[in-house]
Amino acid sequence: MKTLLLVKEIYLEGFRNITHYLLEKSFKVYSWFCFGLFFIALYALIYRLATGFAFG
Repeated sequence: MKTLLLVKEIYLEGFRNITHYLLEKSFKVYSWFCFGLFFIALYALIYRLATGFAFG
């Protein structure tokens, strides 16, 4: 019984660290993706303003 509890604790500890690692990496990827989309939209706006696009 003691061995089973020890294996359970090792298993939970391992997945706790993996979850933190995956969550941290996914937030980094998501933030870079959002920054990229923001800069694409900013580039498109500046391009339209520079070429004289009529917004109205």
